[in-house]
Amino acid sequence: MRASLLQIAVNPDETVDARRRRAAALVCEQAGADLVVLPELWTVGAFAYESFAAEAEPLEGPTCRVMAEAAAEARVWLHAGSIVERAPEGLYNTSLVFSPSGELVRTYRKIHRFGFDQGEAVLMSAGDELVTVPCPELPFGLATCYDLRFPELFRGLVDAGARAFVVPAGWPARRREHWTLLARARAVENQAYMLACGTAGTHAGVEQAGHSVVVDPWGEVLAEAGRGEEVLAVDLDPAKVATTREQFPALKDRVLGVTAPKRA
Repeated sequence: MRASLLQIAVNPDETVDARRRRAAALVCEQAGADLVVLPELWTVGAFAYESFAAEAEPLEGPTCRVMAEAAAEARVWLHAGSIVERAPEGLYNTSLVFSPSGELVRTYRKIHRFGFDQGEAVLMSAGDELVTVPCPELPFGLATCYDLRFPELFRGLVDAGARAFVVPAGWPARRREHWTLLARARAVENQAYMLACGTAGTHAGVEQAGHSVVVDPWGEVLAEAGRGEEVLAVDLDPAKVATTREQFPALKDRVLGVTAPKRA
């Protein structure tokens, strides 16, 4: 199974519509891949709080339409990153996932909002559902950026059948070491692939970490991007999840949060 992570930059001199078209073209260039991933809030910028309301769009708005067409043309599973979704009850940081036919098959509203009572944390509502995607080759669970700091979310995704995690992000450069450390930790503790796709450039004055990374179920970094725009392509072996869990069955020894009876 081949995955491509598109670490694009959010250039303030580029219109949102132009960036949509550019991202769609990049997706179409990945024909031959099985899964393509875009970063968090790449249409507007994860830290461009003042633009959230103006650039918010309905779930099946322009980004959805453009990405659906790109997924269908490339014949790939597409995690189109996230958008500022405008819903009747407010704004959400919402991820969109499309099948190779271009169908919008899953959405995920970010549960953990960043900002410590400012920014995203007050401008957006929180999601409340764990979401997995039934990709035949490798079922994967959805999380977004700041979610990476909350291991219980990923444990819940494993319990729901996830064998990989896809995490789009707009992670700041000043905490890049946390990004890599947490991505590897979530992979190791859950014995699952981690595909973490960040952004390049600067979002509203906040320098981005870049360094998109793919980690295997044993914690080995299979590929890692640099700081600039980059397409990170890597081959995954879906069977390695089962092999890792069989050879080192740590998940079977869980006690806390598990309702199954204790071993004799």
